[in-house]
Amino acid sequence: MAKAIEITDTNFEEIMKSEQPILVDFWAEWCGPCKMIGPVVEELAGDYEGKAVIGKVDVDANPSVAQQFGIRSIPTLLFFKGGEIVDKQVGAVPKAVLAQKLEAQL
Repeated sequence: MAKAIEITDTNFEEIMKSEQPILVDFWAEWCGPCKMIGPVVEELAGDYEGKAVIGKVDVDANPSVAQQFGIRSIPTLLFFKGGEIVDKQVGAVPKAVLAQKLEAQL
């Protein structure tokens, strides 16, 4: 089963070139709600394999990507299409909410 891609300050620009919609989960090891939504993001990576790019950014390890998008609270999930932010979700939500937002970009 597909896993979420680890997105870093180094590979972020390359990943943004994807033709597919992209979901980026900004998280940190010490964040409780992030740990709740983490498995959901991994499930979506499997569900949308070949249809969308699902990735995670550890904000502590990759501060410049988080800074670029003004991430202040985590988890924050950004939905990109064509390199542009098209949707956003702050905080842990049920899988169905994220799936619906992804479906809207396919």
